[in-house]
Amino acid sequence: MPKMVAERSDVIPALAEIFREHGFEGASISIITEKTGLGKGSLYHFFPGGKEEMAAAVLRDIDEWFVNQVFQPLRTADNARCAIIGMFAAIIGYFRSGRRVCLVGAFALDNARDRFSKLVRDYFTEWRAALASALRNAGCPEHEAIALSEEAIIAIQGALILARALDEPAAFERAVNRLQTRLLASTAGSGEQEIA
Repeated sequence: MPKMVAERSDVIPALAEIFREHGFEGASISIITEKTGLGKGSLYHFFPGGKEEMAAAVLRDIDEWFVNQVFQPLRTADNARCAIIGMFAAIIGYFRSGRRVCLVGAFALDNARDRFSKLVRDYFTEWRAALASALRNAGCPEHEAIALSEEAIIAIQGALILARALDEPAAFERAVNRLQTRLLASTAGSGEQEIA
């Protein structure tokens, strides 16, 4: 019997996991109905644009989480070093210590990239800018802050892939911990209070 869902937002987490498991192309409507427990009528009621609208809703939901938990704190924290530490704690939790695929990154590499290019581009652009802002606020020189923010995102994405490929989530946490140490070292001369 089809599952009862009160709101569109109720189904978005399940859709995210389906796209993580099957990719955009592999997530057929039959797989989506089976995994969500919703009939086609319910799915199309919530997402009249079909699978493409479902994927866009998932990407927007991910972006909203990152804006609230990562990007805004990096931009607005009174202590930028604490915000950088908070970013790493948030991503370890979000990516389940390397057990969860970065769906935005997966879409960037998938054939679906062109369909969602603005959402994918905006996510990574915002992350790079927010982290560079925090690094600058913590005393890192401008040119170094931009380069380090790019390297950090590349390292995080690469660590996710390596942890999944090796089936070794600890590899993700080790990489993230090394990266955090490196970024904080780049701000060590700042006037902000040192983090114990």
